[in-house]
Parts: sequence; C-alpha cells; structure tokens
Amino acid sequence: MNTEVVESFVEQERGILFVISSPSGGGKGTLIRRILTYVPRLGYSISWTTRPPRQGEMNGRDYHFVTPEEFVAARTHDEFLEWAVVHNHYYGTSLKVVERELAAGRDIILEIDVQGAASVLRAGIEAVSVFILPPSFEILKGRLTGRQSENAEALALRLQNARGEVEHYREFDYVVLNDDVDRAATQLASIVYAERALRPRQERLAERVLATFP
Repeated sequence: MNTEVVESFVEQERGILFVISSPSGGGKGTLIRRILTYVPRLGYSISWTTRPPRQGEMNGRDYHFVTPEEFVAARTHDEFLEWAVVHNHYYGTSLKVVERELAAGRDIILEIDVQGAASVLRAGIEAVSVFILPPSFEILKGRLTGRQSENAEALALRLQNARGEVEHYREFDYVVLNDDVDRAATQLASIVYAERALRPRQERLAERVLATFP
C-alpha cells in the first residue's frame, strides 16, 4: 500500500477515549497493563488518588499520590475530567492530560471506578466504555484477600461495595469476563481495534484510498 495511506491510518484527527472500569479486584489494571505492551498508539491516563500506595506501587507510574488538601485544591481549579470518593479516598482524572492526548490523535485509557465512569458518561463526553466482570464473588474475594494490600476494615468495605459496583455493568458498551487473563486481554485489545475500524473513524482513510483509483 502507498506509504502516505498507511500514515493516514496512524494519524487520527482525534484519539478515542476508552473508559475501563470494574469492582475493586476485578483485574482491570492487570488487563490494561497487558494490552499496553502490544497495542500500538494506546496511552494511559495516570489517576490522582489520596489513598496510600500499596506495596510495589510507584508515584507517577501507578497513581499520582497526593494529600487530600492537594486534591481538593486541584478540584477547586477544575483540573479534573472526573473525580469521586471511593472507599473513603479521593480519585480523579486530569482533564489537561486527557484532552492533550486526544487532540494529538492518540487513543487513551482511563482506568477508573464505576463512580468515575458514571461521571464521564453523564457528562456526555464521547467515550467507549468497557466493564471488566469478575467470574464470581468468591473469586473476587480471593483476589482482594490475596493481595494483602488493605487492612480488615478496608477489605470489608470493598467487599461490601462489590455487588453495587457490578450492577453498573448495564451502563457500559462492552463487558469482558476476566476469567482468564490471556483471553480477557485479547478480547479487550479486540475492542480497541474494532472501535478504531468503525467506518466514521475511517472516512479520511477511505477517501484517501479512493483517491488513488483512476
């Protein structure tokens, strides 16, 4: 194919916003990290949070860990695309970062809880939403217990909120069952590729190909 046509596929006029959510312990982070290693032109928005880092987490890589005062100051200045209080901690997404990436034609993933996802969708922001579904409550409980990142009170709160979070699956465009990491990651990547291939997003490419015909 003509090189110019290939480049037109890479250079989208505007990127796609992917909102990926699940209950705590649903495995959305694992699946996102997996597809980021092999799906090209896919970025990741690092959320702000006031919760303390878990073992192995790094500031600026996993989250921007901030104080409640810093978070409230940023919120007051309308710096968040969405924000929510989840399990007694603040979480938020930088509006500036997301808008910059989308305007540059790069697709970006938001890894957010169901409250944050609901805020984005209610705001009428154009986005593709994906819910990561755990296979069962017992498996979800085992995942949360096994990571040993919360005290007993925090763990009980997450488990208590789990059913209410899962019930939000009806509000999403896609549902991916996370019963097997490899299969679920492949399905999630397929959603990204399918959304990129939608006819309205490929109009410019199609017209450029058509222009090569006599």
